[in-house]
Amino acid sequence: MKIAFHSPLKSPHHPVPSGDRLMARLVIAALRRSGHEVEVISELRTFSKVPSPEHALEMEKAAEAERMRIAQRWQEEGKPDAWFCYHPYYKAPDLLGPALARSFDVAYVTAEASYSPRRNIGPWKTAQQTVLGGIHKAAVNICFTRRDQAGLLEALPAARTAILPPFIDATELLEREPKAEPGHLIAIAMMRPGDKMDSYRMLASALRLLPDIFWRLSVIGDGPCRAEVEALFSDFPRDRIEWHGEQGAADIGQVLSRGAVYVWPGCGEAYGLAYLEAQAAGLPVIAQQTAGVPEVVVHDGTGLLTPAGDIGAYANAIRRLLLNEPERQRMAREARRFVAEERDLATAAARLDLILRTHVEIVHEG
Repeated sequence: MKIAFHSPLKSPHHPVPSGDRLMARLVIAALRRSGHEVEVISELRTFSKVPSPEHALEMEKAAEAERMRIAQRWQEEGKPDAWFCYHPYYKAPDLLGPALARSFDVAYVTAEASYSPRRNIGPWKTAQQTVLGGIHKAAVNICFTRRDQAGLLEALPAARTAILPPFIDATELLEREPKAEPGHLIAIAMMRPGDKMDSYRMLASALRLLPDIFWRLSVIGDGPCRAEVEALFSDFPRDRIEWHGEQGAADIGQVLSRGAVYVWPGCGEAYGLAYLEAQAAGLPVIAQQTAGVPEVVVHDGTGLLTPAGDIGAYANAIRRLLLNEPERQRMAREARRFVAEERDLATAAARLDLILRTHVEIVHEG
């Protein structure tokens, strides 16, 4: 199929690394792996951090011009088979795809669309209706978690949905042999306000409950809250914490290969691709059983999931794996198998291809 790809939150070409950008790139890679022709059709970013009628009007004007540009091109060069929108939600609605798909009779597809009824008030209401309209029109709404799927179906029971579990390209991580160092904990995350800072606070609090066992922590990540994060861990001996800053994929893989356990509480995580990367590298994960984390970590299989907000339970889970090497090794082996057989790019590409051929071709036949 010829696919026009659009990510209104953040383009796959955006210079700032993030989970959203990585997932968009992975989806494109999965589509191309199955032989589909994919083009990032627009760089228009509709993201709005706070509700603003002025910004909404500005975005609509920009979107109108962009729709005209794309329509002119399609009239001259031919239309695609499908418009694929990644991650439309109330802060970043798709202002291009639904109208173009309707005008040109092109199949409309979403991936990781989300709809929250509690946001359907005030200045966000118009954006919410735009998102809901796209979900309703879509030949299929591809959900990465059962939680997101339930949310869409609750808002629109007639929505057509399919599940594509979160995945990564684990090739390099799986090729590297794990060489776990005793007591070596790893955490990878951006340092920014909100859920990320909440997870850093919880991790620091949990580690303070483990003064009697050996551990050391490697932290990979950077961001506007770096000073605050470092302050959270300032009371630990300096040789306990190693700050790596922002790292490229190869360097992250090297650090992970020396880790024993991946520790990230995961407050508010949609799912967290870093959990899959850690497991591919052979690290069992310790996280909370909250939000989308159970979609990527199998409790008592590839790691341990503790009750949300329970710092004592989280600390005890770290203690359990650091003091029980046979159990840690069992989970490490299962973590690598889980990613290699169930969450790698090849498996995801086949699933995604089947979803599209099942739903998009039905639209064409109609």
